[in-house]
Amino acid sequence: MAVTFSLSQDEQDLLSRLVVQVIGQRLAQEPVQAPNPLDYPENLRQHLGCFVTLTIHGYLRGCIGSIIGREPLVSNAWRMAQAAAFQDPRFAPLTRAEWPQTAVEITVLDALSPCPDPAKIVLGTHGLVLTLHGRSGVFLPQVPVEQGWDVPAYLSHLCAKAGLPDGSWKHPDAQLLWYEGFKFQATRP
Repeated sequence: MAVTFSLSQDEQDLLSRLVVQVIGQRLAQEPVQAPNPLDYPENLRQHLGCFVTLTIHGYLRGCIGSIIGREPLVSNAWRMAQAAAFQDPRFAPLTRAEWPQTAVEITVLDALSPCPDPAKIVLGTHGLVLTLHGRSGVFLPQVPVEQGWDVPAYLSHLCAKAGLPDGSWKHPDAQLLWYEGFKFQATRP
């Protein structure tokens, strides 16, 4: 399994500006207008999942994304940026005072596929999705590395995130999917 896309530095910069701009506009209570995908390069018009993660001094401040790309990447990133800043249920909406210290990371995801063997999971490369009995949990590829988990801990925390008992990923009805992501820091003006 390999990442099926790449983004040039110019494409990363375009996506970064879009994400940073919409958060800044919302904080300034300026009108925002959805991007027109036709104004962007073909790579940024692909239907890809993405996550936008906000941190302040290394601490999570918001993270929202979509695993499956149901719209062009520019539209998806634009929506996820706003959701991460203002709609993550774990946090109060981002404030103007916090914005200058906020780091923005964008992770673009390739397609999900069944994980053939958990022994093949490469920490830092493979993100995981677990679904069972109407519950689901997801982790971006970088999470186990940031948390210092090995593969068994990664799977254990994935079960917990889904609200399932430890080891549920082994259940015959469980669906364990993996994917890869392309992560970069959004550049700030």
